[in-house]
Amino acid sequence: MQLEKFIRDVPDFPQKGIMFKDITTLLKDKNAFKYAVDLMIEKYKNQKIDKIVGIESRGFIFGGAVAYHLGCGFVPARKPSKLPAETIKENYSLEYGTNTLEMHVDGIQPGENTVIIDDLLATGGTALAVAKLVERLKGNVIGIDFLIELEFLHGREKLKDYNVNAYLKF
Repeated sequence: MQLEKFIRDVPDFPQKGIMFKDITTLLKDKNAFKYAVDLMIEKYKNQKIDKIVGIESRGFIFGGAVAYHLGCGFVPARKPSKLPAETIKENYSLEYGTNTLEMHVDGIQPGENTVIIDDLLATGGTALAVAKLVERLKGNVIGIDFLIELEFLHGREKLKDYNVNAYLKF
């Protein structure tokens, strides 16, 4: 299936000069959504994965589906002040500013095999921040998966120490 056909370009969102890759057009198509999730599951179905970490917010969509299919737990990585219990935080840079992500301190146990999932790899700062959170909690980052990679932003270079997978490249 050519998933590229299901991605809509939205110019100047969230700010002028950004060409936003909208995945809602893929999500609303049951066959395309299932195919995308199946791609992510295939790589890990024969490995011992304890947790999927989904990055706010579109990483929750794919991460939750993958965790369900793999029979493992799901941990959200969220923007500040969204999680109710004790958290750890990591600051990061993205293509149009800076931000912070948090995870619950009890989200990952030492030695747990973890896969990080988000919809899009741009500069790599968001995923790197989450990988650092997992590692600070003594988890193992087995892979970092994205539906889309914007190759011209070279985010993969920032994640060179990790097993990075992207299924669509622009």
